[in-house]
Amino acid sequence: MFISREEIKLSEAQQKMLVSGWGKEAVENAIVEKISYLSDGLKVKGFLAYPKDISKSYPCVIWCRGGYGNAGATDEFNAQGIFGQLASWGYVVFAPQYRGNDGGEGLDEFGGSDVNDILNLIPLSEELPFAQNNNWAIEGWSRGGMMTYLTLTKTNLFKAAIVVAGIADVKRNSEKSIFMKKFYSQKMNDLKVKNIEKFLAERTILNFPEQLSKSTPLLLLHGAKDNRVLPQDSLDISYKLLDLQIPFRLVIFEKGDHFLKKERAEVNRLRKFWLDKHLKHSKSDKSMTSNEQLDADWIEHG
Repeated sequence: MFISREEIKLSEAQQKMLVSGWGKEAVENAIVEKISYLSDGLKVKGFLAYPKDISKSYPCVIWCRGGYGNAGATDEFNAQGIFGQLASWGYVVFAPQYRGNDGGEGLDEFGGSDVNDILNLIPLSEELPFAQNNNWAIEGWSRGGMMTYLTLTKTNLFKAAIVVAGIADVKRNSEKSIFMKKFYSQKMNDLKVKNIEKFLAERTILNFPEQLSKSTPLLLLHGAKDNRVLPQDSLDISYKLLDLQIPFRLVIFEKGDHFLKKERAEVNRLRKFWLDKHLKHSKSDKSMTSNEQLDADWIEHG
C-alpha cells in the first residue's frame, strides 16, 4: 500500500533543462510523485509517474535503477526526466529506490530480499484507477538489469522486459571491470558478506537462466565500449536465451559507453517500440509464430 504520495515541484530553470534533455512532453504531459510504500513491512521510497490525462487507463512499467545504496539513487530532477518521459509515452511508471535508500527502512542487499521491493510495487496499481494492473513491463539499467533478471525468475506477469547494460555475471564484473572491482570490494565489506562466492553466484543470472520467465520477451541494449558492466554479459545471456527459446532482441552499440549518452535517441526509439509492441497490443499476423512476428516488426520499424 501507498504510505505517502507527493508531486515533484521543480524550478523554471530546472524545467527548461529537462525540456532540452528529455523533451517538453516529459514536463508538460506527465506528473511525477515521490512515494513511500510498504514492502515486507518496511517503509521503502520510490517514484510514481503517469500521464496528466487520467481519464484513460494505461499499461504499467516498473523501472529499476542502478547503483548501490544512495550512490545511484534517483533524484527528483532525473526522476521528472526519466519517468516523465516514460509517462508521456502513455505508461504508469513505478520506480523503487530499494530498501534502506533515500531515507527508506531496511538494508539494500544488492539483489537479495530487496528484489521484493520491485514485486511489492505491483499491488500499488490496484489503488490507481488509471493503471491497467494486468498489463506490465519491467526495465532495468546496470544493477537494475540484474534486478530485472532476478525479478523475472519469480513471476510470469511481465509482458515485456528491457535491460540496458545489465549485470548478468556479477563475479566476472567484480574481477575484470576496474570500476566494479573497486565497487564490490567496498560493498562486500559494507554488507559484511561472509561467503562472497555464494553472494555473487546467487545474483548471477547466467547460473540459473532456466528460471527466467519463458513468456517475457527481452530487449537487451549494451555499449561495446562499456567499461563498467562488461558487454560480454549481454552476449552471454543471449546464448542462454537462445537455448531456452525465450524471445529476445540484442543491440550492441559499437561506440556506446555504459550510459549510452550519444545513442540516447536510438535507445529511446527502441525502448518505446518494445513497450508499445507488447503492452499496447498492436495488430499482428495471427499466422506467424511469436518469433516470426517479432522479426517482421523489427525489420519494419528497426
